[in-house]
Amino acid sequence: MLTAGESLSIQLLGTIRAWKNGKEVALGPPKQRAVLALLASRAGDVVGIEHIIDAVWGSDVPQTAANGVHTYVAGLRRVLEPDRGRRGTSSVLASAAGGYCLRVSPEATDLARFAQRHAQARRAGTDGDTEGALALYREALALWHGEAFAGIPGPFAAVERTRLQDLRMTATEEWASDMLKAGRHGEVVADLSAAVAEEPLREKLRWLLMLALYRCDRQAHALAVYTETRRLLNRELGIEPGAELSNLHQDILAGRAVTACRDQSPAAAPASAADSPDGAAPHMPRPAQLPPLARGFVGRTAELDELERLLAEDEVRSGAGTAVAVVDGPAGMGKTAVALRLAHRLADRFPDGQLFVDLGGTGAQGKPMTASEALAQLLRSLGVDDARIPADLAGRVSLYRSLLHGQRMLVVLDDALCTDQVRPLIPRGASSVIVTSRQRLTGLAIRDGAHHVRVGPLSQSDSAELLTYLGGNRLRVERTVITRLARVCGGLPLALRSAVEGLIEARDVPPAAVVERYAEERGLLERLAARGDEDADLRTVFEASYRALPAEAARMVRCLGPHSTGLISVQQAATLAGTSRTTARCLLDLLVNGHLMERASLHYYRFPGPIGVYAAERAEREPKTDRDLILMGLLGRGRDFVPRRTTALEEHRNPHATVN
Repeated sequence: MLTAGESLSIQLLGTIRAWKNGKEVALGPPKQRAVLALLASRAGDVVGIEHIIDAVWGSDVPQTAANGVHTYVAGLRRVLEPDRGRRGTSSVLASAAGGYCLRVSPEATDLARFAQRHAQARRAGTDGDTEGALALYREALALWHGEAFAGIPGPFAAVERTRLQDLRMTATEEWASDMLKAGRHGEVVADLSAAVAEEPLREKLRWLLMLALYRCDRQAHALAVYTETRRLLNRELGIEPGAELSNLHQDILAGRAVTACRDQSPAAAPASAADSPDGAAPHMPRPAQLPPLARGFVGRTAELDELERLLAEDEVRSGAGTAVAVVDGPAGMGKTAVALRLAHRLADRFPDGQLFVDLGGTGAQGKPMTASEALAQLLRSLGVDDARIPADLAGRVSLYRSLLHGQRMLVVLDDALCTDQVRPLIPRGASSVIVTSRQRLTGLAIRDGAHHVRVGPLSQSDSAELLTYLGGNRLRVERTVITRLARVCGGLPLALRSAVEGLIEARDVPPAAVVERYAEERGLLERLAARGDEDADLRTVFEASYRALPAEAARMVRCLGPHSTGLISVQQAATLAGTSRTTARCLLDLLVNGHLMERASLHYYRFPGPIGVYAAERAEREPKTDRDLILMGLLGRGRDFVPRRTTALEEHRNPHATVN
């Protein structure tokens, strides 16, 4: 990393250039600049030599390619660190793990600054700060100095040029939409005309230009743009303008007022799939399937900010890859609420729509949806007639990805059971996917580059805020009651919401007396039951997670249930379950991945919050002979084996407690 007082700035959005402490440095031949461009676009990450070779040479790889990479890296080190000795360690372009890493600050490249300003502009627009958004869009677009990666050879640069040009045009469209929203239509005509000349087949740009001209009382010019567009599309592609342009054309002819939303042009009119060879409607409907947000959402600021940052970074850095974020955590922790809050926050970034599928991985309603069934639902949402949906999984995947090619769609997949259920539903390109699951879908991270963000218990203050908001006047002045109830529920949002409903129902009973009942662990899940709604019933959601376990892992839950309020060592688990330490650790880790247990330290585990109550209930359902055998095994280990017991309240106060 550069030392204090030193700085390195790299331009990728135009001809590749670099400045050291404000002075431009000569970057050498094209392939040497290509190596720098790749490393700068992955700043902070180790890029393997094979990856560098593929990026710079593609399929035409000479035998000397590896030596060439070393030579180019040495050349870059000489210009970026001229004072470094020949055998000195590079602090800027470091060797690591079979590759190289450019160690610079996140602000060192104009590409990273563009992504940051673009994300900030979108957020400001979503929050209603139109002027702030416009200023940020101007800053972002001002960073461009021509074609991205200009003059750089190799397939990586070619793909990046295409992708970043699309991202630049998307930012231009969003800026123009906000300008029109602010009534500044006269100021965007020149920029939109230049953008249309640069991307003549991009219909959204032409729609915005037509609207800007129309609002400037230049109706004839707006109609001329439509005529030119129609002629161009017929000549180049043999198609007619899309429904958005056609509708605007009709509105202008009729002299009707036209509004512009920040995130979309008018929705496409439904069309029959009969004329489309692939089964899709000629102009896909714009799905807007996100469920409404839950009342009383609190906290989760860190998780939401991290998820938004990760998806924004992937949008710039992933090339043809799709940004995928997995929100995982225990049952009842509010994963769906977090995912939907994020999806609504990001909706304006996806002008082609938002898709939502409940995969039913651990839901109370029937069997989990298969990937093939989910694809059928998605294809219907995209306007494909049932008769044209392929019967086989591969055919459905192919059609789905073809339809979303080039689209900016947000896909939310709720309650996923496993990786195989999700992977076929990930489209290619500019779309993004948000997944929720009670399992840690490690395969998606390994093979698909998915980001995992765990949703844990609410903090004491956030729990109190939720209880106060939902409880209204019944709880507003009951600070002691709120504090105790928050601890009893262990920060679990579903438990907190259920407890509030119980307090509201017991209007004639003092809140303190109601909370005393909740403080008794025995029967807690019964008192937190949601009558008539299995998906909102705490015991039912825990039961679904338990039933999704392999038989041996489920048996481990039952064996550990009598000790659910204490820390449990690997050796204790092995003895209680009558298995080896190695097997016990594997089963405990499986329970951790399923979020039914959590790891307290290297050798100790615990049941989190009310899940421990469920585990104790499960153990009590075991036949008495089995429970006696477990107890005999425990006593047979002697006094040193007796686990340290802690109450659920103590565990919540000190979640990092360790065994003495």
